[in-house]
Amino acid sequence: MQPTDFTDSEIKLVNQTLLERYGHDVPVETAEAEIEPVPGSGVVADCAVLYWEARGAHFVVFKVDHNRFRAQFFYGEAVQFGTGKNAFDNLGDCVITLLQVQSDHERQMQGVRSGMTGRDLKELDDYDGPLVI
Repeated sequence: MQPTDFTDSEIKLVNQTLLERYGHDVPVETAEAEIEPVPGSGVVADCAVLYWEARGAHFVVFKVDHNRFRAQFFYGEAVQFGTGKNAFDNLGDCVITLLQVQSDHERQMQGVRSGMTGRDLKELDDYDGPLVI
């Protein structure tokens, strides 16, 4: 199966989203990867990939079909984090969700949780981070 490449407008959308998120240009690379377009199916296929690094994390967005995307981020090869959704039909939603999940994870690693007071943070025993795949 021939991978469906990212279009110039899709790459521009990702670049613009990253500029808005980080306040500066973030280099985005294109690549190909062999993945299971449908997780758990056992069927692998080549997919176009967008890759970038920011704030110590590595990000990948897979184009699994014409208008179907999947994304994850990781800090090393051992542990990868997903968005909690198998696929998106909108690239913008995919990238924004990916950035939000990574941002939430980053804050949780620093001990910051939305809506919590200092007392709440002192009482925390467990870490419930993003979905690990």
